[in-house]
Amino acid sequence: MRLALPLLAALLLAACATPRAPAPSGSQASPPAGVVTVPERYVTIENPEDELDSLATWPTEDGGTWLIATAKNTHELVVFDADSGEQLRSVGHRGAADGEFLRPNGVFVHGDVLFVSERDNRRVQMLRLPDFRPLGSFGEGELRSPYGLWVHEPVPGELHAYVTDSFMEGPRFDVVPPLETLDRRVRRYRIRFDPAGMPIVHAAGHFGDTREATALRMVESLLGDPAHDRLLVADEDRRHATALREYTLDGRFTGGGIAPGVFLADPEGIALWACTADTGYWIAADQLRPLTIFRVFDRITLAPRGTFSGQVTAWTDGVALYAGATARFPTGALFAVHDDRAVAAFDLGDIARALQLDPACVR
Repeated sequence: MRLALPLLAALLLAACATPRAPAPSGSQASPPAGVVTVPERYVTIENPEDELDSLATWPTEDGGTWLIATAKNTHELVVFDADSGEQLRSVGHRGAADGEFLRPNGVFVHGDVLFVSERDNRRVQMLRLPDFRPLGSFGEGELRSPYGLWVHEPVPGELHAYVTDSFMEGPRFDVVPPLETLDRRVRRYRIRFDPAGMPIVHAAGHFGDTREATALRMVESLLGDPAHDRLLVADEDRRHATALREYTLDGRFTGGGIAPGVFLADPEGIALWACTADTGYWIAADQLRPLTIFRVFDRITLAPRGTFSGQVTAWTDGVALYAGATARFPTGALFAVHDDRAVAAFDLGDIARALQLDPACVR
């Protein structure tokens, strides 16, 4: 009996550490008419204390893939194995020193540099992967409530970082500031690295439309497509109109995007599925319960190309798309936060077949 009890405990621990499959068919919610069901390949073990928000992926040096999530409530980054959903480690804790976080929200990876926006430290930290070595931060003194992040490299050796700044007013910070101040909803930074690999950051201005009908009132997610000089910025203010507003990469509002009326709730995580150099799809999460609706749009025209839901995935904030092949996802995967407490994984091949998308996307 003394031998059996440790063995039983080990088996129970192993069972708890295994990401669970989607709920059995009897407990599935039914998606609305016209929304296709795409079953999740896995859902990670739930941890309600984390309050997960944004996601990013990184191909590891040994051929694996990390999935990195921000945990706002515990002030950490949570690192998963993207193929299995197993939690590998957590990074950081509450604080203001380099390598510590205070309400981390946005996360983005470019090369081996990890960018993390911290709402309550009012900055963006940079860390070197795979050891999460702090490289410094930027935005202090300018950013008030940083949320979403997107980084690209327009010329060799220079990165441009875009950060949404959703500062609000009122005793509960739920009042949209005056329209004339909303030209600061997105801030830009230019980043170069010195010979020692340390960043040199310069502020490069801010932008945001300030007209009554199209101003950016509440912002979080944003993502760009340099091939089409396009930046999509999610406006989440349901008291006015939710939409994906389209800007050029130099900050000019085009008047386009995904118009109000398409999203039923908050437009949240945005992913770009690049199938060729200039074709593919945008995927954006419509943050709903009991099931998130994922809306798919043409990369070039932004015309709708279908909608899908998982079997359990709900109330999605961040998403991340990994188009590279892995052992479990040979045609790539879409990862989505589930109900602030777990991460769901979808096979891109499953999505393409269900919505009859371009076969070139999964070759």
